[in-house]
Amino acid sequence: MINAIQNYVIKQVSSLSNHLETGISKARMAQLRRGIGKKPGENPEIWGSFLIDLPEQFMSNTIEPSKAEWAIYIALTMYALHQQGHSESVNKQGYEYFLGQAVGKLVKNTDDLERIQKRFSVMALSSNMTELSYYLRCIIRLLSDENICLDYAELAKELFLFQLDNRADGIRLKWGQDFYRRVNHINVEKGKEED
Repeated sequence: MINAIQNYVIKQVSSLSNHLETGISKARMAQLRRGIGKKPGENPEIWGSFLIDLPEQFMSNTIEPSKAEWAIYIALTMYALHQQGHSESVNKQGYEYFLGQAVGKLVKNTDDLERIQKRFSVMALSSNMTELSYYLRCIIRLLSDENICLDYAELAKELFLFQLDNRADGIRLKWGQDFYRRVNHINVEKGKEED
């Protein structure tokens, strides 16, 4: 299921990225942005932007969104927010673009470290997906302001796993490890320059 979620997000983000300047892509991105802070399905205007080609296995059989729907929905809406105002795709694949690594790139000095780490921790401690989406939006805006890309397929995977009771703490740990690997590397390099 995880690989299928990642592949679906890659396909959707690639479709949006390959047509950034077209009216259809711009309209779809605007619709996705209007879904930020809402539950999947809450805004019928974006059903087509979110549910188009969504595999049946991801769809909920209840009136509540499935874990896969939540993960995909948040990844796509955040991508649309992040992409706004950028002519090149903000989606890049690879470890250096995983959430913790990307957020670590925001840290340039000790003042940044405390401020960014606090925001990142608040997001990681979210108790539900609506809350996580709210705090993640703040992080995505910071990444966008600094032209820092993110791996949205990996984000969708992590958001899916975050919802599993036995995996949430592991995802939080991964986010922290990736963040501090980046920050510690910066501090090591900074220390060398000072010697």
